[in-house]
Amino acid sequence: MAGAILASLVRPSVLPFEVDAPVKSAPYQVGKWLASDQQILDAWADELILEAKVEEARPPLAPVLQEFKELIENDPELYMLFTEMFLQVPHTPEFAQDPTGGPKIRDYQHMLELMNVILTRAPEFNTTGLVGFPLNAILNWAMGTQAGTAAFLNQKVNQQLKKILNEWAKFLESPESRYVLTEDPEHGWFGRDAQQAMPTFVEDFVCDPTAPYYGYASWDDFFTRTLREDQRPVAAPEDDTVIANACESAPYRLETKVNFCDTFWLKGQPYSLAHMFDGDPMAKQFVGGTVYQAFLSALSYHRWHSPVSGTVVQTKLIEGSYYAQAQCEGFDPAGPNLSQGYITHLAARALVCIEADNPDIGLMCVLFIGMAEVSSNEITVVEGQHVKKGEQLGMFHYGGSTHVLLFRPGVELEFDLHGQEPDVHSHNILVRERIATVKNGRDTGKHIPVD
Repeated sequence: MAGAILASLVRPSVLPFEVDAPVKSAPYQVGKWLASDQQILDAWADELILEAKVEEARPPLAPVLQEFKELIENDPELYMLFTEMFLQVPHTPEFAQDPTGGPKIRDYQHMLELMNVILTRAPEFNTTGLVGFPLNAILNWAMGTQAGTAAFLNQKVNQQLKKILNEWAKFLESPESRYVLTEDPEHGWFGRDAQQAMPTFVEDFVCDPTAPYYGYASWDDFFTRTLREDQRPVAAPEDDTVIANACESAPYRLETKVNFCDTFWLKGQPYSLAHMFDGDPMAKQFVGGTVYQAFLSALSYHRWHSPVSGTVVQTKLIEGSYYAQAQCEGFDPAGPNLSQGYITHLAARALVCIEADNPDIGLMCVLFIGMAEVSSNEITVVEGQHVKKGEQLGMFHYGGSTHVLLFRPGVELEFDLHGQEPDVHSHNILVRERIATVKNGRDTGKHIPVD
């Protein structure tokens, strides 16, 4: 439904795309997945473009990208959208011109050539310009256009993007991806700069500094690293009134009295429960309830842990978009970072619902949302399983993203954001630390089956 609504916003006759105001540089990118300095991101793109231009080193398109090319060219609507999205990027300095005066990524053919390079690359460490989302960086400006908004909500496009990301995942799960797990001072994940950014890495995570690649079998093995047993203790493990942080994450938004259905694609990106739950009837139980959202950074620990003790009553992997961006935010220098509320309704995500042992909480849910190439969500619990507070629920693969805690109306909560305001230069709260306390002392009722 959202795709049909937003696709109607495309105006093929209006070229180039008009913007109301120039993009302002941002000193801080939410999650720090793309470069905090736009010049760093531009330099990274320049290097990638030069590599793709070297004829003798340029391999043919990978089969999965050749499929994408044929999909675009054989579908009239997609051919129009993928042609126009690059034309609609303003030809101004704010949008990373090349020396000829045009956007760096010129057309969808150029896009595919750069993607072809990325499929055999793993993210390198960089103190000022970590490109944790290399495919997202390629699409950064195009996804913010009217044509891009429609194209990246198209079901066929997202099915093909899933194939592309799965192909990249094969590389990230292979030993060949370990080439970045070195002690190179600037770009190695165990080098001088990385050690300064993650000074307690060896103490925090299971690894062997004396072994090659610290003992990790692949980039993904490093990325989904596990905590040492004595790290990240569970907040008040015997006190069911204390709710623990589900992910190592920074506060993004806290809202109460959320609606069943809302215009989530407009300014403010309000939460729309019906869409967040992908039409599941369970959403009705959370109308008027509370939503807490937080985001993970590039250096975060990326496994999920249960915020409460209770019984898992439902798990669900929801297919969705990968590069959808809220058009109401305009051009986002690190898209879709400014669209985190929006993508809770559209992106590939995982839903885990738990009937808490504490009747003052009752049914609560956690929604883990993939963002851009970080859309491989793995649930490691099953329905009917009892979990203790702090126990693992699953993990993100290949990158980091955002997550949401949902509570029903009548659950009175006092949140502890550790002295921070949501989305105001907020920093990570450790996983399994206290995130909220239940204040009310009455039974909110057990899970109510919905037809």
